[in-house]
Amino acid sequence: MCNADIRAEAKQAGVFLYAIADKLGVSEPTMTRLLRRELPTEKKKQIKGIIAEIAAEQRTENSAK
Repeated sequence: MCNADIRAEAKQAGVFLYAIADKLGVSEPTMTRLLRRELPTEKKKQIKGIIAEIAAEQRTENSAK
């Protein structure tokens, strides 16, 4: 499976693909299509950064409750 590292990282962090797509400024179907083929290293870094950002936001929201 292409981009298994991104999918696994998102799943482990509890981040949904639609949230990543929103931060990238693309639709959820477009995000799914992007992940069908192996992404360049720079794009992977960008997406992994977004995953970390969303996960941190979720932790902050959960700790505020």
